[in-house]
Order: sequence, then C-alpha cells, then structure tokens
Amino acid sequence: MSTDKTKKFPRLLSTKLVIGLVLLGCLTLWGCKFSDGKVAKEGVEHSQNGYLDKFSQSSDTIQHAMGTTPIQGTPERVVTLTNEATDSVLALGVQPIGAIKSWSGNPYYDYIEDDLVGVPVVGDQYQPNLEKIATLKPDLILGSKVRHEQVYAQLSTIAPTVFSETYGLTWKQNLRLYAQALNKEARGEQVLANWHQRLADFQSKMGDRLNTKVSLVRFMPGKARIYYHDSFPGQILVEAGLQRPDTQDKAGNHSEVSLEQIGQLDGDIILYFTAEKSDGDATELEKVWLNHPLWQTLKAVQKNQVYQVSDVHWNAAQGVQAANLALDDLYKHLLKN
Repeated sequence: MSTDKTKKFPRLLSTKLVIGLVLLGCLTLWGCKFSDGKVAKEGVEHSQNGYLDKFSQSSDTIQHAMGTTPIQGTPERVVTLTNEATDSVLALGVQPIGAIKSWSGNPYYDYIEDDLVGVPVVGDQYQPNLEKIATLKPDLILGSKVRHEQVYAQLSTIAPTVFSETYGLTWKQNLRLYAQALNKEARGEQVLANWHQRLADFQSKMGDRLNTKVSLVRFMPGKARIYYHDSFPGQILVEAGLQRPDTQDKAGNHSEVSLEQIGQLDGDIILYFTAEKSDGDATELEKVWLNHPLWQTLKAVQKNQVYQVSDVHWNAAQGVQAANLALDDLYKHLLKN
C-alpha cells in the first residue's frame, strides 16, 4: 500500500500545482484588468493607432483617366504636376511636397507663392523630373493624361498616381477628383459651394447688366487670340451669366486673329490679358495692337471699357483659386458704377 501511495502522490501533487498556477495567473490578469483600467485602455488605443492600424486601414479605389488606383488612408506627401493641381490642392488645405514650375518663368505664380515657400520644383509641366520626384518619397502624385500619359507607368512605380483627363474647362471635375484622392471630399464640396455662392451674389448685383457682352482677348508672342465658351476664361463668363459678342458666342476653345480681323475683338467690354514670360515679345505685340488705328475704332475702346487683367488668373493657372481671382475682376470692372 505504501508503495502505491508513493507512486500516486507525485502525480496528485503535480496536478494540484498546475491547477494552482493557472488560478494564480487568472487572478493576476483579472486584477490587472480592473486595478489599472487606464493602462488597459491605453494599451488598446495604442494598438489601434499604431502598427496594427497602419495595416488595417481600408483603401479607396480612385477611378481616373488612366484607370483605377488604390489609395490607403489620407495622403500627406503629395506631388503636383500641373499648375491647376497645385492651385486646387492648396485650396483643399494641403501643401504639396513638390510641384512643377509655373508658365511665367518664376518658380510659382505670385498668388500662391507664399503658400509654397520651401517647396521644391520638380521640373515643368511638359517634363517632370522623375528622379527628383522619387527622392521626395511621395504617397500621392497628381497629374494629367493630356500632359503626362507617357510617364504614367514610371510615376506609378514611385507612388500611387492619379490623372485628370485634361485641365482648363474641367477644373471643377478635377478638383473633385483631387479631393477624392486626398480624402478631402467634404472640403472640396465646400470650396465649390463657396464658388457658386459668389456667382449667385454677382448675378444678383448685376441684374439687367448681365446682358453686357464681354470680349476676351489674349496677346502672345507673335499672335493674338479670342476665347470661346469651351475654355477656362470663356467658362468663367458662362458661369457668371454674362453674354459674349456674336463673334465669340460659340463652342470651342479659341482662335487666332490678325489685325485685319480686329473687329472680332469688339464688345461692350474688352478684357485682355498678355502672356508675358521674360523676353518682352508678348508685351510688344500688345502695344502694337493697342496703338493701332483700327483698335481705336472699337466701341469698347471709344467708351473707355477696356481692362487689362492677369493672364495667370484668366488663363494660365486654371484652378479654383485662379477662377475666384478672375471673378474678382468681374466684380471690379463690371460693378464699379
């Protein structure tokens, strides 16, 4: 009997020991859970906002001109490859980490240069610098198919890349696309709502004067243009509810005119803008036209209803902030009386 008891005792002791250790562990864990609830809560929050959360974020699939692109979370390091994308991204409250240079010859347009202090230039709109873009380690690249289709595949190896189809007339659609890619859709809709509120205010104040026929003229090196409805400046006038001269009241973007066709420039009001860079050629052409005897025959000239406006605001930049600056000109020149 003693031998049997001796053989059973170690097994019995071992079982009790295991049970005791398990109970002790459970009590310890239970005590931690309730004795320091703050620690337990902080630990959960830390895991939710840390490493695990980084990989559990759902990605949105953005449909754009080149197909679809998955974007995870909210991009913070954005590179913009068109002037209107730079304008729009800033309007959405995001400073890009890299942007293409302006058409003016300066790094950035004057109306946004303060918002881009310290932001490196990554080439121009025709030829972005892919190597420099890669060194910036972006998490989103915004461009346009009309300019960058040939380098889309290369850009996509650097970061998720989203392209608009084109720019100019489509600036509002593009703004919505960029807002979606940036997870800023509510901000984008508010920006557009503000734009439409301003248009309604302008139309209300204009009243019957909305029948005013506004001519759009652009002077460039060696040529002059008039703009139709399907252009960035033309669409500004359409949305403002203003009329156009018969020669400009048509679909299309623009056409070039010669001095012999100067009558096509006339209207109740002429707004002209000069695409000057640094060589002075466009400004020289402007002077030739404005001092020509045929210019003096235009009724808008005779009534002193000719106003120079910014080429950047009316044509080159083509973003929502530029559109608002163009609308400022309409307030200034058409509501001055």
